[in-house]
Amino acid sequence: MPGLFPGRVVEVSNPDSILRNRVAQAEIKSMFEQGLRELTGESSIPAAWAKFVEPADVVGIKINPSGAPACCSSPEIVRELVGGVQSVGVPANNIVVYDRYAYEIDVGSYQALVPPGVRVVGIQDAFTGLAGYDMNIYCQANFFGEWETRSYMASIVAHGVTKIINVPTMKDHSASGVTGCLKNLAYGTFNNVARSHRAPYSFTDPLISVMCSVEPLRSKAVLHIMDGMRQVWHGGPLTQVQDFIYPAGTLYFGTDPVAIDTLELEAIELKRRQEGAPSVWQHDPASITLNYLEFFHNPTKNLFYRRPGHIAAAGKLGLGVADLKQIDHRRIT
Repeated sequence: MPGLFPGRVVEVSNPDSILRNRVAQAEIKSMFEQGLRELTGESSIPAAWAKFVEPADVVGIKINPSGAPACCSSPEIVRELVGGVQSVGVPANNIVVYDRYAYEIDVGSYQALVPPGVRVVGIQDAFTGLAGYDMNIYCQANFFGEWETRSYMASIVAHGVTKIINVPTMKDHSASGVTGCLKNLAYGTFNNVARSHRAPYSFTDPLISVMCSVEPLRSKAVLHIMDGMRQVWHGGPLTQVQDFIYPAGTLYFGTDPVAIDTLELEAIELKRRQEGAPSVWQHDPASITLNYLEFFHNPTKNLFYRRPGHIAAAGKLGLGVADLKQIDHRRIT
């Protein structure tokens, strides 16, 4: 990161891609072709994919099943992505769809929805334990005097895959402001991350950006495709309340996670303004609640003082472009 095309983001929108809350596979295919051609400058789709993966690669597809079934990485997008990776000669058994918690993958039913031969891996089965993590690669920080100050990198990222394609979802987050490319990589790669936010305070900034700078995660993440089929503007990352889920029908393509997340933050801020909700930057004590039911149903309430500054921090660490004026934002409708 920031990859082959720093600062370049291709936004592809298609209102027919999601109808009655169902994602249309044929429209996703067309959106992928448009987005990849514009991002890479290649005329053929296999040539575009070849910019990112080679036949000998073991490709990890980092999904975001958190929030399933209402809002998670769409299986239709994962299927299209698998087909693209296979088009350059990567066999199905060298493609791994993965995330941190196995139970969230089960809720999303990804095992039944991906093509035959593709592996689906949950890094850990429970909230605690070090199985599945490399104790030699870690990020260390102390936020609240917690007894364990290290977060370890997943072994599948450190040693199992050679390339990572990131498929985050487009939604707000009660602690980090937004869930995007950076958070999906950081908190889906390292363990012991919930310690970064303890109500009402959050230290997701700078932890998310620091985690994304750790090798080999930084070098292996070559492409980011943000799933904006459904945009969550309040209650993320776990909401099931349809009132706060907007069928945007949008995909973002890029190699620069900072640039994509910068645009995501702007889009969610705009939607919240349109809906009369406060900014994710707001730090009004009156907005804080300890009542989860109130939080999930009232867009003026939140559990934490959100910290979306991790995006700008990632820019300062050289992971991408955080200045809106310097982002090459290309829209296709």
